[in-house]
Amino acid sequence: MISGLLFDKDATLLDFEKTWGEWSRSFLTGLADGDPALLQAMADAIQFDLTRNTFHPASPVIAGTPDEGVDLILPLLPHWDRDALVAHSNETARKVQVHEIVPLAPLLDELKTHAPLGIATNDAAASARRHMEAVGVADRFTAIIGSDSGFGGKPGPGMCLAFADHIGAEPATVAMIGDSTHDLHAGRAAGMICVGVTSGFASEADLVPHADVVLPDVSHLPWWLQAR
Repeated sequence: MISGLLFDKDATLLDFEKTWGEWSRSFLTGLADGDPALLQAMADAIQFDLTRNTFHPASPVIAGTPDEGVDLILPLLPHWDRDALVAHSNETARKVQVHEIVPLAPLLDELKTHAPLGIATNDAAASARRHMEAVGVADRFTAIIGSDSGFGGKPGPGMCLAFADHIGAEPATVAMIGDSTHDLHAGRAAGMICVGVTSGFASEADLVPHADVVLPDVSHLPWWLQAR
């Protein structure tokens, strides 16, 4: 029996490229303040293609925390204080135009009939809540936990264990659903059922060694739950 469904956010519930491509270019452009060499250097540091507004699949920004992204560009911005730059990143990220992987409201309404829902994201908690509010589904989640919520980031198990504790469930009965090996490593370290989805940058071959099941995207979860 599944007693909880815990989701990653970006590339699992939200389309990563559509949501973060334009934002990343705008964010870096603002920091560069008209210096094309600095703009390119920051893009290279986070492995972002300024021509296509896309990330290289190996970019550490994809599965990392906001702090980790800031640390990659901070050496190029000596006039910025780290905490101020993290705060600036988080504040602008809250306002990003989000794009769903699939229509989330009907899917989450169905999934809620099976078990409580949660989010464990390496994004900031306030940004994650704002993004779910933007697509009208924040109230479907029992908990929205970010890397700044006090439980650490993925691939550590802290957020996963916090969610299980929040809903009063044994971790072994909770499914962690995500598109990256960070998500699956976190779920496995917490002793959870691990569900990979190939809606992000990782392929099925990347996810299979770390997952109990791999699905094309979250819309296939009702089928998986029924099959169990």
